Amino acid sequence: SEPPPVSLKEAAKLEAVVTTELGSFRFEFFPSQAPKHIQAFIRNARGGFYNGSAFHRVISRGKIQGGDPLLKDTRTPRARWGAGGLSQFSDEFSEVRHVKGIVSTVRIPGRPNSGGGQFFVCVSDQPALDGQYTAFGQITEGMETVERISLVPTDTSERTIDPVRIISV
Repeated sequence: SEPPPVSLKEAAKLEAVVTTELGSFRFEFFPSQAPKHIQAFIRNARGGFYNGSAFHRVISRGKIQGGDPLLKDTRTPRARWGAGGLSQFSDEFSEVRHVKGIVSTVRIPGRPNSGGGQFFVCVSDQPALDGQYTAFGQITEGMETVERISLVPTDTSERTIDPVRIISV
């Protein structure tokens, strides 16, 4: 059964703890900026949506992307990495800037309301993303883990050679 929805008041008091095979990091939520995205992220996390998925796309010292449920199956073809869990709800753009440590929702560029369960973390300032993606959190602890993930080897498509497994959220 699906976990009950979280109130925005409760969300303001929560933090997400993302445990990966390269370490853990924590982030707080911005309930007033992206209420639907935060409620969905918390519901997904409580339901185990992210457990066993992976960070599959990284830009060295730029950003890390993960949370695609297709990566729970280690046989998912590389060409499909990043295709799962999208187009679930409406965009919630805000004035939050995509600076180092911001957590934001992955969406298909140019396609409105294509955000979903996947997310990314800014490892450095990413001003070109401002107003284009739904920022919903801020790293509070473990930025060194995010930076470590951003440095794993990738192919020419920015896909990791070996995905960094998300153990739990």
